[in-house]
Amino acid sequence: MKEIKSSSKLFIQLIILLALLSLVGIFTNNLLINLIRTDMELSFNWLTQPAGFALGETLLPFRPTNSYAWALLVGWMNSLQVIIAGLFLATILGVVSGTVRTGSNTFLKNLAQLYVALIRQVPLLIQLLFWYFVVLLNLSETPLSIFNSLIKISNQGIIIFGLKLSVEFTALLLGLSVFTGASIAEIVRGGINSVSKGQWEAFRSLGLSEALGVRKVILPQALPAILPGLTSQYLNLAKNSTLAIAIGYSDIYAVSDTTITQTGRAIEGFIVLIISFLILNILISGIMEHLNKYILKSVQRN
Repeated sequence: MKEIKSSSKLFIQLIILLALLSLVGIFTNNLLINLIRTDMELSFNWLTQPAGFALGETLLPFRPTNSYAWALLVGWMNSLQVIIAGLFLATILGVVSGTVRTGSNTFLKNLAQLYVALIRQVPLLIQLLFWYFVVLLNLSETPLSIFNSLIKISNQGIIIFGLKLSVEFTALLLGLSVFTGASIAEIVRGGINSVSKGQWEAFRSLGLSEALGVRKVILPQALPAILPGLTSQYLNLAKNSTLAIAIGYSDIYAVSDTTITQTGRAIEGFIVLIISFLILNILISGIMEHLNKYILKSVQRN
């Protein structure tokens, strides 16, 4: 009986897969036919042509005489650097806020709750514009020095330990980190609350402080419940980074948009854009999946 049910499920899955493949094939065939009729066959020869535009900020060297392919790679690297930095800051902010919300300090608990409630109600685009136009561009031209000039802040950007960050990069980084950190805080709080009360009583009976007990006992056990939701938020941050175009940061989407406008190759441009984010999301998902398996094995051994 079980074998019959398994065979039926497999048969249904094959039918659904064939139907989806047929649908994709029909759409692709119609697209190619329409492109041929309009004398616009799929071509990526334009990737080798000079881009002819400048980029305001680049991690890699770039000149207008460089090719569109190099421009797109530079844009992808720009996206990558703000995404990696955003993941790091959002994780720290989310873990700290989520942990504080489960603590006994009333002031910090209410402060973290206010942060989460406020940030999650305001759209990310509005927050990015707020950081860019209201906060950073209204700073003084004279740099404000912090920590014996290790950090300098002005409306021209931020210099941290000699590393200069543009206003656009800083606004995007702050917006993504603060916005994603609020969601991560809720995930962390839920994961911590999933740990049985007996574990809390156990570390308290050993005389461990609240902070040390949460860090050494509670959080490791909460990680299996936290990581799946954390992966979703990491993927959301990567996708939300495309809003950089609203504040003039030269990410992959902004470069792709300019490229499509100049070449008229919308389909090819979006194919390159989709593949770029597909690769990025596969990397994030793969890393988090391996981390999740490692955590689960560690928990099972203990």
